[in-house]
Amino acid sequence: MRAKITYFVTAAVLVFYFVLVGSRGLMLIRHGTLLTVTFGVAVLILPAIGVWFLWKNTQFVRRANVLAAELDAEGGLPVDDLLRTPSGRIDRDSADAAFAKRREETEDAPDDWRTWFRLAVAYQDARDTPRARKAMQRAIALHRSGSRAAAPEPSSPSSA
Repeated sequence: MRAKITYFVTAAVLVFYFVLVGSRGLMLIRHGTLLTVTFGVAVLILPAIGVWFLWKNTQFVRRANVLAAELDAEGGLPVDDLLRTPSGRIDRDSADAAFAKRREETEDAPDDWRTWFRLAVAYQDARDTPRARKAMQRAIALHRSGSRAAAPEPSSPSSA
């Protein structure tokens, strides 16, 4: 729940910033000189990119949450039984052991979105966010296609 609140607060701050920057861009355009119109258009590009980025990330999170809910209903969510340091961080050796298991599962069933979802969680536990995101995107794509025989992944899961 804390992550959701943080996400919504951050998104609200970003939207406020986009509106503020966008209004400044429009003010520059309304001024009417070649220089201010050029700057105004350039300023409007930043909020447009930001809105697109925020929208794509929101879609990603929503789709991942749908997969998590479905996997939870099936009883297939990975159990968080990893060892933790005194500060609460996941122990690296424990994460690596869980990752090896999840990678093997995914190699055995590369067309099952469930294995890719669990691999994404393992990547995240191993603090490899870019690979976690790619694995989750693969899980989402497999889930959306609705088939267990999707096109082969260009790169197989690799170690953390």
